[in-house]
Amino acid sequence: MNTLPRRMPLVDALKALASQLIVLHHFSAYGPLADALDDLLPTLAAWLFDYGRMAVQIFLVVGGFLAARSLAPQGQAAFARPLVLLWQRYRRLVLPFAAAMLLAVLCATLARIWLDDEAVPERASLAQFLAHALLLQGLTHAEALSAGVWYVAIDFQLFALLTLLLWAARQAGRQHAARLGVVLVGVLALASLFHFNRDAAWDDWALYFFGSYALGATTWWASQPGQRTRWMLLIWAVGLAALAADFRPRIALALAVAVLLGVARRAGALERWPDLRPVAFLARISYAVFLVHFPVYLLVSAAFEHFGSESSGVAALALALGWCASIAAGLAFHRGVELRAAGGAPQRLRTTMPTSAAMPVCCVPSRSSAS
Repeated sequence: MNTLPRRMPLVDALKALASQLIVLHHFSAYGPLADALDDLLPTLAAWLFDYGRMAVQIFLVVGGFLAARSLAPQGQAAFARPLVLLWQRYRRLVLPFAAAMLLAVLCATLARIWLDDEAVPERASLAQFLAHALLLQGLTHAEALSAGVWYVAIDFQLFALLTLLLWAARQAGRQHAARLGVVLVGVLALASLFHFNRDAAWDDWALYFFGSYALGATTWWASQPGQRTRWMLLIWAVGLAALAADFRPRIALALAVAVLLGVARRAGALERWPDLRPVAFLARISYAVFLVHFPVYLLVSAAFEHFGSESSGVAALALALGWCASIAAGLAFHRGVELRAAGGAPQRLRTTMPTSAAMPVCCVPSRSSAS
């Protein structure tokens, strides 16, 4: 446990890149500013709309990679009380999430004054808010209070599923717990890649996404110092077989991220490159930016609709303002809410904090992103 790296700059870079792609994807998909972006930069807008949403796969693989690092660094569960662990995870996810949903309701109410657009959520009900707070919004088909919030529930489901698999392996046989845990994860990953992920009817459940998540988890175990290269080759072969059975660009991207993480860890680059403060900063606030960027974007869109003109310069300025305001609001929310909910010190943003599965990896855009 003491040999685990305190920070992994490459993981930070992946989180920072993916989170910003998600923000820009929403800019290309919702409200009058999406039309303005399409007029200004039609090629970029089309690419962001069609492919920016695939950044979810980066979060899935990185999430599995970090969860394996935290829960079972050597393949065997490093915890004895899974329910306590899951409660801690739930609190860490939901306390900032609930605060952000209250902010989303407020911002939607204000935006509705000037903006008549389907991007603005309808007035929220108590039952709708409770479904979000219990992470049941997808399963109950409650209307989303903000873009992409379905993934918070999926993140918790995936973490819980991996936790329970590892704990079950430990309970079944302590002597071979590490091997059994990896086998259970691998079997469920095969079921996901070859069956569940090919049926969109499962996209409210972790089983739909577990293949990508498990690519990250098994890559952590296979890239351990001293492990034979054949285990990473086996993971890659399974990913290629899943693509041969049914080519899905999202799985191709997930496999590419898993390959990058595995090779980088073996080469020692995971802890060294790219060690840049702005990248670490964006990675650290990625969950907070996800939670608050869409409500902020709605307010900017409403102001643009009310005060804007046909000028392309005004549109460009509004888009730049929305992007910068989303990051600034994410920083404020990270310091004022997320760190407090996690029991951290809000007074300063420490780029030396460890990258851990204890913190959410960030989230994704709309449900269509998963398909």
